[in-house]
Amino acid sequence: MSSLLPLVLGLALFFGGHLISRIGNVRSDLIAKLGMGAYRGLYSALALAGFGLIVYGFGHYRASGMIPVWSSPRWMAHLVIPLMWVSFVLLAATWLPGTIKAKAKHPMLAAVKIWAFSHLLANGDLGSILMFGAFLAWAVMARIALKKSGGTEVLPGAEALAGSRRNDVLAILVGTGLTLAFITGLHRFLIGVPILS
Repeated sequence: MSSLLPLVLGLALFFGGHLISRIGNVRSDLIAKLGMGAYRGLYSALALAGFGLIVYGFGHYRASGMIPVWSSPRWMAHLVIPLMWVSFVLLAATWLPGTIKAKAKHPMLAAVKIWAFSHLLANGDLGSILMFGAFLAWAVMARIALKKSGGTEVLPGAEALAGSRRNDVLAILVGTGLTLAFITGLHRFLIGVPILS
């Protein structure tokens, strides 16, 4: 279980900053004390440190020997590629506003949810359940919070392109390209696990 410690610390650091900033007046109090620039810098530093620790921690956990919890049926692995294609298209649509973005409302959060869910289908070890489960839970909670607050993910200046069909085509092409790149070797290069063995 000690092999999971860096991963758990990374998850706590990464998501802790996100959650604390949504509690009561914590965000506004910190901005009042530190100033907006310092607050954003601190928030970004914590998020980057947490993410870095998650990457290191998951690699350390895998190298130390994964802890099985349940065995994923072989057929579930075949669902991951089409689900990840949808996730990559949604991710691209975040920065390419069009019909896809309008229908999804919060495409980046939808992309994270699909990414996490698809990987939970194919991985039944404890480290994967903790990591992908944490990202899935965070994305669900963030979506609920945005729905309550009426928040959006539209970037400055992006509204002008909001109805662009060209952007939908580009999002599909980018998502398809990323999916093919991961299938043909990028996943193995970045994660150490080939998609097609």
